[in-house]
Amino acid sequence: MNDATQTPVTETTVDGNPKRKKALTTLAVVVVLAALGWAGYEWLVASHYEDTDNAYVEGNVIQVTPQISGTVIAITADNTDFVRAGQPLVKFDPTDAKVALQQAEANLAQTVRQVRTLYANNGTLQAQIKLREADVVKAQSDIARARDDLNRRQALAGNGAVSKEELEHARTQLAVAESAQAAAQAGVVAAREQLASNQSMTEGTTIAQHPSVEAAAAKVREAYLATQRATMPAPVDGYVARRSVQLGQRVAAGTPLMAIVPLNQVWVDANFKEVQLRNIRIDQPVTLTADLYGSKVEYKGRVVGLGAGTGAAFALLPAQNATGNWIKVVQRVPVRIALDPQQLAAHPLRVGLSMDATVDVRHKDGKTLADVPSTVPTAQTNVYAALDEGANADVRRVIAANLGVGKPVSSPAADKAHGPGADRSLAASRAMVPAAAHVLN
Repeated sequence: MNDATQTPVTETTVDGNPKRKKALTTLAVVVVLAALGWAGYEWLVASHYEDTDNAYVEGNVIQVTPQISGTVIAITADNTDFVRAGQPLVKFDPTDAKVALQQAEANLAQTVRQVRTLYANNGTLQAQIKLREADVVKAQSDIARARDDLNRRQALAGNGAVSKEELEHARTQLAVAESAQAAAQAGVVAAREQLASNQSMTEGTTIAQHPSVEAAAAKVREAYLATQRATMPAPVDGYVARRSVQLGQRVAAGTPLMAIVPLNQVWVDANFKEVQLRNIRIDQPVTLTADLYGSKVEYKGRVVGLGAGTGAAFALLPAQNATGNWIKVVQRVPVRIALDPQQLAAHPLRVGLSMDATVDVRHKDGKTLADVPSTVPTAQTNVYAALDEGANADVRRVIAANLGVGKPVSSPAADKAHGPGADRSLAASRAMVPAAAHVLN
């Protein structure tokens, strides 16, 4: 029974070896084919791309900070609101700024009139010089007459026809005439020196360009700009974020009030491993996907620059590797990727979102670092351009109102700065006064 029982087991074992061998062979073939397939994929496809999921959306977070201090009286935008460039965001109480502007305008008006006096004095002093010169001529004539009179009396004194008192009186008259001549000549010298001194303060310039007027005009510009800066506009189109300002708050100049994020100007910073950078070049195409939309939405971008250092090098607390417990860690370098504006408009992104980036590195004729400086501004705004022109217009208005020629000029921008109900401290300065023609020179 035992022999009969053992025989089938032996036959089964012998018969099963070929099947096992075939299975192992098949498995080996599959493994080899998989390895070849993987190697072929790496060689033909994967080696042409560098990818990472350590990528995030970045953008400009523009801080709105006041240029003057003041008390907040209005807040016209809140978090998540969309604002246009130039749209008012926060308003300060403008009362103090308006008072300062009126004082600066009054000071400029007074300075213009004082400088006008300097120019007018040039003509007055020239007339005084001519008058003193005429006095010298008259004194010379008096001396000649007194000398002739003295000579006649001296000739008659020998005959006794002229008394000693008359002769002495003639000598006195000559001395008085000579003293008058000396005084007249000194008056000419003094008048000429005074004219030269006055001309030194007016020579080579006009009333509007006189240093004293320009100094007072600078104060007017400063005060005018303060009135305009009481309203803070949005520098660019974007969305409001991180609003911290509150109504009635006393705010100092430079205090962050809120932020504006222009979502049409975002980009992606992809942090590639240092071993991946050998193939990445500027202007290489990039395919990106966002976790927000999934793989159904692909963004097309391009490499615009590689970071000048690793993230650890610019960290707030850089790693200290000169220690005994050093462990090598693969470093990552940020690569900036620009996005297609049309795709960005169709599928907006937010700052800080996660992205997957795949760079096509088949074309390696580009540069790893930029070697030409940019010739265009990275970002710019024209919101504040009109402020300076308004200040100049206000200065011209005040100067023209106090030159004393023509009609007083009213500036709409200055009227707006003063406010509809403000007290015009320069009403008197706009009244016209007579002026000589040389004042305009």
